[in-house]
Amino acid sequence: MPDDSEAARARQRTGTGIGLLLVLVLGAALLIALPEDESPDDDGACRARTVDSWQADDGITAEFARYGDDASRTDDWTGGDGTHSLRLPDGRVLWLFSDTFLGRVYGPPNPAGESYAWREAAAPLVRNSAVLMREGRLETTLPAPLFADPAPNQWRWPVAARVEPRSPGSSEQVVRVLLWVRTAGQAPWIFGVPTATEVATLSLPGLRLESIVKVLDQQLVPDPSRRVLFGTTLVEEDGWTYVFGGDDGQAASRPASHAYVARVREGGLGDPAAWRYWNGSAWAAAARPRPVLGDGQRRGVGSAFSVVRDGGTYVLFTMATGTKGLTTVASYWACSPAGPWHGPAKEFSPSLPQGQVAAYNPQAHPVLSGDGRLVLSYDVNWLETTGAAAQLSRNVSLYRPRFVSLRLAPAK
Repeated sequence: MPDDSEAARARQRTGTGIGLLLVLVLGAALLIALPEDESPDDDGACRARTVDSWQADDGITAEFARYGDDASRTDDWTGGDGTHSLRLPDGRVLWLFSDTFLGRVYGPPNPAGESYAWREAAAPLVRNSAVLMREGRLETTLPAPLFADPAPNQWRWPVAARVEPRSPGSSEQVVRVLLWVRTAGQAPWIFGVPTATEVATLSLPGLRLESIVKVLDQQLVPDPSRRVLFGTTLVEEDGWTYVFGGDDGQAASRPASHAYVARVREGGLGDPAAWRYWNGSAWAAAARPRPVLGDGQRRGVGSAFSVVRDGGTYVLFTMATGTKGLTTVASYWACSPAGPWHGPAKEFSPSLPQGQVAAYNPQAHPVLSGDGRLVLSYDVNWLETTGAAAQLSRNVSLYRPRFVSLRLAPAK
C-alpha cells in the first residue's frame, strides 16, 4: 500500500518488501469557513468540523505490544501494518492486517545489546493476517495468511470490512472483506502494481473463508498510476455502503493521489453488478470512476486514508501532501461522500519513535470509539537507507499500530 513518492523512494533504498508506506494518520483541525448554503444549526446538519482535542491512547497501544511480545506461540502476530477493525455480532473484534511478522519475540536485550524486544531475522513474513479480540483483550491469530496469494508474484492486502446480509434482504449475516490485489513490479512500483479490488466472504461465527470475488479489474488500465483500488475505508448510511478508494499517483511522482467513491446496497458488496461508481455527476454501473478529491498537487490523499461520519458531516483523515507527508497530517470535510470536499485544513504531527521512521495509514476505529471520542490508529515503519528489515526485527515495537483518541467539534 504505497504512500507518497518520498516514502517510496526511501523504501526503495531499503530494499525491503515490508509494509504499506502510505498515508499518515491522526486528525487535523478543520479551520475552514463553512459556505453559507451549508450552515444550518440543527444537530444533524452538515458543518465544518475540527479536532477539539487529542491524546495518545496508550492503553490500546500497550495491548498490541503485550500480545505481540507474548512468546507462548510461534505462529501468531508479532507485528504488522494496514490496521483495520470490525466488530462481529457476538461482540468479538476482528483485526485485519496486511504485511505481518509471525514467529517468536525474545525479551531484551537484543543481540546488539540494546534494550529492545526482538525477533530472529528469519521470522516468517506473510502478506495478511487476522487477530481476534474479546472484551478489549487480544486472544488469538487466525491461521495466516488468511487470504492466499491469487497467483505467482501477486498478493492480497485486506482493507476495510463490514458485517452485512448474505444478500439484500437475507436474515443470514456474513463478513465481507475488501481486498487489494497487487502484482510484483519494478521501481517506482516497489509496493506492487495495483491490479484489482476483490471482496472475500467469511462465514459467521466461524470466520471460514467461503469465496473471493473480483469486483473491479484494473489490469486493462494502461497507466498503473491511474488504476483505482477500492476499500481503504467505508461508511454505512441509509442502507448504502460507501466504499472509498484511491489511485497510485504518488508512485508516479505526483505529490498527492486522488480519492474516489463507490456505493453498494446493503448485502451487495460481494456482487460486482451491485456496485455503482461516482462518475462525476451520477452513480453508474461499470463506469470509469472519477475523482471526488485531489488535484495531484496541493490537494489530495495517500492511497490509504480514513473517512468517518460525524452528524451530517463526513471527515477524511490523510497524510499531508509533499515532503511533509511522512510526519504531518491534514484533513478534509464534506456534506456527502461525493463531495465537494473542503480543505486541506490545519496540520499537525503525531509523536514517533526515535530513528528514521514514518507514520502512515490513518484508520478510524468505531469499535473502540464512543461518548464523543474517536479512536484512530497509525502505523510506523523504518526508513533507514539500509537494513530496514533487520531494524524491524531488532526492535519489534516499531512495526506495530499506535492509537490516538480525539474529539471533534464544530469549527468556529
